[in-house]
Amino acid sequence: MEDLGSGRTLVRFGAFELDQDAGELRKQGAKIRLQEQPLQVLQILLEHHGKLVAREELQRRIWPSDTFVDFDHGINNAIKRLRETLGDTAETPQYIETLPRRGYRFIGTINAVAEPAVEGIRSIAVLPFLNLSADPENEFFCDGTTEEIISGLSHIKNLHVVARTSAFAFKGKYVDLHAVGQQLNVRTILEGSIRRSGDRLRVTAQLVNAADGYHLWSERYDREMKDMFAIQEEIAKSIAQRLEVTLDSERQPLFRAGTDNLEAFKFYTQGRSLFFQRGLRLLPAVEYLKKAVSLDSKYALAWAALADAYNMVVFYGLARPETCLRQAKEAAQSAIALDPSLAEAHTALAMSYLIYDWDGSNAEKEFLCSLELKPRNSQARSWYGLYYLQWVEGRFEDGLTQADQAVQMDPLSAYARAIKAFAYVPINVDRCLETALETLQIEPDSFLGRWAQFTALNLQGALAEAAEIGESTLKASGRSAWIMASLARTYAQMGKRADAKALYMELLWRSKREYVAPTVLAFAAYPAGEQDEAIRLVQEAYTIGDPGLIAAKYWPDFAELRKDPRFDRVLVSRGWK
Repeated sequence: MEDLGSGRTLVRFGAFELDQDAGELRKQGAKIRLQEQPLQVLQILLEHHGKLVAREELQRRIWPSDTFVDFDHGINNAIKRLRETLGDTAETPQYIETLPRRGYRFIGTINAVAEPAVEGIRSIAVLPFLNLSADPENEFFCDGTTEEIISGLSHIKNLHVVARTSAFAFKGKYVDLHAVGQQLNVRTILEGSIRRSGDRLRVTAQLVNAADGYHLWSERYDREMKDMFAIQEEIAKSIAQRLEVTLDSERQPLFRAGTDNLEAFKFYTQGRSLFFQRGLRLLPAVEYLKKAVSLDSKYALAWAALADAYNMVVFYGLARPETCLRQAKEAAQSAIALDPSLAEAHTALAMSYLIYDWDGSNAEKEFLCSLELKPRNSQARSWYGLYYLQWVEGRFEDGLTQADQAVQMDPLSAYARAIKAFAYVPINVDRCLETALETLQIEPDSFLGRWAQFTALNLQGALAEAAEIGESTLKASGRSAWIMASLARTYAQMGKRADAKALYMELLWRSKREYVAPTVLAFAAYPAGEQDEAIRLVQEAYTIGDPGLIAAKYWPDFAELRKDPRFDRVLVSRGWK
């Protein structure tokens, strides 16, 4: 987990906020009276969020050996007072879990961790720029400008910049900047607008102190359309100067205009917008990004985005691996050849190594390279977390750490939080369910959030509730093949073999008319009583390189298959045993 004790000042969880520097606990902004020892216990537990803190460790730090007190009475009393303050209980803990005779663990979700500020200003959210033009197509230029400024500012080491998804959660909404600042845990907010008339452009931008609405900086740019990229760079540099943050310009530029072709930029922005919506929208995302690179073959960022889209089309089971995965790797390699310092290109290549080459060693090297270039890349953090879940045995906590950091960077991203829920699957199923429900609070229709909830309920043995969630998710997702296969397993465990068989037969019928990943068909075939066919499908998945097979060692849907020695032989042939 991220060390909350190294220079961190504010830690927020639920309705509470711990100011470590001031030694104060607040609830909804109001200070709470709490004795010194319970406060110290809370701070230590938060420092080790999600991990066991032994009673001996608490004794060493709070009750040293030369202190003549009854330690057992002291720690028990401190925990009791702390729970009373937080409204927590030992029987059904929301925040502090007791591990009998061992110690305690903080299990609540940390909503935000604030970094130390210089003159109170070191964090920023860039809200989507407003489109003031009559042409709705100008919306893409507004979104693209917002993303470019976020990307430019995120290269500054000592500036906390809220990631894209959380910033875009406020798109098209009237916002109270003070509330936005609190929700995203930032001190400053950049907002702006773009008005386009023919080849003329008017861009306005203003930097606001979220606490009091005071304008720290504002500027208006009246230029030609061809100056769009220069304006983006000027805004980013002006913000950096106003916030008095140190620019590491020698290591890499603050801002890089990936293209000077406005039409390519428009197609790139359209493609990325669809990519972030995922699901079936990945298919048109690929087409827009192909247009972007066809208009500017040196557009490295568009090549990286195209690689991402190709990889996710296969990952979501929307196309056969041979139709996309090679193209994805070639696109990622093209991006790196054009710009070796582009973090997004290394993230894309990492995924290609993972799901195309099944090469975990090189995948990890590329993830680490990407995160060294751009540590605040929440997508790279999420995907690196999945890498641990799918590939690496015995390092699940490391995967959870990566997924948790992605959530800290992008707190309103349902995607990042759902990936965190999945990262809990092999570690703590209760926390998996809790995080899935948090995901659905952010985005009630989140497919991944529903899938994580369904998976957790299955693992808890709450099969009737799992089946209910599975059926509702099927309806909401247009009968997702993944959910159908998992639901077949749920029904088989409930003794409803006929229902499991019906789902398998429906998937089999669909596979004659559209692509259904053989791994998914194998999930459904085994609980439906078609064990021989399931093994044949697993072998087919191996032959075509179906990335769904990568999670074979750990994912719950493989549980029954893993008991079959024939399946074990497939894993051996892949070098996984």
